[in-house]
Amino acid sequence: MLSVLSDDHFMKMALQEAQTAYEKGEVPVGAVVVAHQRVIAKAHNQTELLKDVTAHAEMLAITAAAHAIGGKYLNECTLYVTLEPCAMCAGALKWAQLGRLVYGAEDDKGGYSTVDSQLLHKETEVAFGVLRDSCSALLTQFFKEQRARKRYLKNR
Repeated sequence: MLSVLSDDHFMKMALQEAQTAYEKGEVPVGAVVVAHQRVIAKAHNQTELLKDVTAHAEMLAITAAAHAIGGKYLNECTLYVTLEPCAMCAGALKWAQLGRLVYGAEDDKGGYSTVDSQLLHKETEVAFGVLRDSCSALLTQFFKEQRARKRYLKNR
């Protein structure tokens, strides 16, 4: 009998990617793309490393997934991401015709749903709140440390 892995299972993998970003000084967002219960791409934010504002976890994961399947449409894929995608990423997910989006923490300031909830493809299924507390805690800790670092540098 084939066992079906849960959303929690794949979100934990996305959280591992987010932890990698955190350790590298990047905003801790991680993404995993799954097709037919198999991980085909993983990524984390790399905007600082690549000096590229578009190097969000979702964008990097979309590119890697497209290479893995040999096509540009991800309609049979699920993207697990620790933070609600921004408008840029949601637009890319729309063009990729993503089958399903699962995210952990909502982004009340920069998430796509604050701009236009129609940014995603009309057939993309959306689920959110998966491991929300863990996803939010990592982001909160990161930004708390960033603010403390800026205060320290300012007061030197």
